[in-house]
Amino acid sequence: MAQASLVPAEILLARRVQEMVLNGEELPPPYVCRDDDPTQVISPTLCSIPIIDFALLSSSSPIPPDIIALQKQELQKLRLALSSWGCFQAVNHGISVSFLDEVRQVGREFFEQPMEEKNKVCKGVKEIDGYGADPVPEEGQSLDWSDRLFLSVYPQDTRNYTLWPTNPPSFRGVLEEYSRKTMEMTEVVSKGMARSLNLEENCFTNQIGEGPTLQARFNYYSTCERPDLVLGLKPHSDSTAFTILLQDHEGLQIHKDGKWFTVPTIPHALLVLLGDQMEIMSNGVFKSPVHRVLTNSERDRLSVAMFYQPAPSQEIGPEDGLVSEEQPKLFNKVKDYGTIYWDFYQRGMRALHVARV
Repeated sequence: MAQASLVPAEILLARRVQEMVLNGEELPPPYVCRDDDPTQVISPTLCSIPIIDFALLSSSSPIPPDIIALQKQELQKLRLALSSWGCFQAVNHGISVSFLDEVRQVGREFFEQPMEEKNKVCKGVKEIDGYGADPVPEEGQSLDWSDRLFLSVYPQDTRNYTLWPTNPPSFRGVLEEYSRKTMEMTEVVSKGMARSLNLEENCFTNQIGEGPTLQARFNYYSTCERPDLVLGLKPHSDSTAFTILLQDHEGLQIHKDGKWFTVPTIPHALLVLLGDQMEIMSNGVFKSPVHRVLTNSERDRLSVAMFYQPAPSQEIGPEDGLVSEEQPKLFNKVKDYGTIYWDFYQRGMRALHVARV
């Protein structure tokens, strides 16, 4: 691509990263964005993101006496994890190993299809749902080295089945089942977070409301000949209450204490990553971490992110039990944070400050 520097971002996004890699094309400049110091990256072996036994977060009763002490310890671990890292690795979450493998498999099968098959569910440059890349960012912002399939799954009437792949044939059934299981997880996570703060266990679910949204994003990160220059996904925090992430290989990094930490891939664990709206609801006790995705010159990567958040019309704000003279209110109440967030994201900025007192 000798004229790559003259190709507008809109035209590049109408193409696919996977297609450029398969065609052996040169790296287009709009994807070049890295300028960080490699000495500030911590290897996966040194990254200590907490592991939480999901089974111990359940509030089902009665709880055997010998489990109560273990549960209290796990809730303390959860609070520490979310107030320092803003994320944790969930194990014993109740979703079988074989089914998680199915979710990854249908994702890979979709991206491995010919372009003409994937383009049957393609989206426009400015649209969100469907197959393609994110909408074009504002001028001067880099492009992500990834392709994705983004689908709304809850409420069920938001599902646009014309954008759900018919190939592989099992895709729809697998995503519907995974969405149902994910929604079950969100209740346990929300209640566990509340109990870890000594709050009434339904306080966060009540704030999120009766019509929460859940969106699925299958991310495919092609190999890249210059991982030192290109990111699979640029630094950002999520707009969500929290995100549940299924990974197949390492590549995700969390920013903490001025350094980037690579998240280890634990077989069949799910990473729970807090978003801005939970930082608001927790009055800043819990953190919404900035994160990014690296590229790799030798292997591709697939992840499946499930974004859980209140409906746009739902107003959220700091929980009353977390506001006091010693800990004043840090955030105002806010509605439709996702739209506010997206406007800043397109400019390469965080949006959390708009809700600050």
